[in-house]
Amino acid sequence: MKNKKMAPIGGVFDSGVGGLTVAREISRQLPYENIVYFGGYARVPYGSKSQNTIIRFSEQIIRFLRTKQVKAIVIACNTASALALDAVKDEFDLPIIGVVIPGARAAVEATTNGKVGVVGTEATVQSGMYTKVIQGMNPKIEVIEKACPLFVPLVEEGFKEHIVTREIIEYYLESMRNTDIDAMILGCTHYPLLRSKIREYMGG
Repeated sequence: MKNKKMAPIGGVFDSGVGGLTVAREISRQLPYENIVYFGGYARVPYGSKSQNTIIRFSEQIIRFLRTKQVKAIVIACNTASALALDAVKDEFDLPIIGVVIPGARAAVEATTNGKVGVVGTEATVQSGMYTKVIQGMNPKIEVIEKACPLFVPLVEEGFKEHIVTREIIEYYLESMRNTDIDAMILGCTHYPLLRSKIREYMGG
């Protein structure tokens, strides 16, 4: 039987390549631990699917990751964190961590004027989870959320440097740029791969 200390510290899963940004940060902070990464490329995007479907996908992936003797699971996908975390935490007997609370906490600590922008998938934005968590930490903070569903396929198709990416960023974020938010949550693990383009457009 594999020694528990030698088991991968975590199974990290996402709908595609985006969660690698989370896996990379875990590796940076815990360099001596092993990580099993699961990318659900065949089912991407998650953001347009129903909550029941996201819960079912998450359950299936967690069952697979448990066969790899992981000690904990990180749901790198914001959509799955928002829609499935509570359900799977009740079902499985190992630590399962989402990304919504850490992201919300970082934004609450970063904002100076109490206005935070959130961009995410349709499902994440419709869930209102970021607004709920942020205002649970500080009810005075105003949260402006915007669904940006085309960001995921842009990343998956390798269009980060394509001219169409700038046009789509402008299409989605023009209204948010005209607000006075001073902190923004990239509420999908694919979106940090567009961080420089988003920051450039938003004037950050």
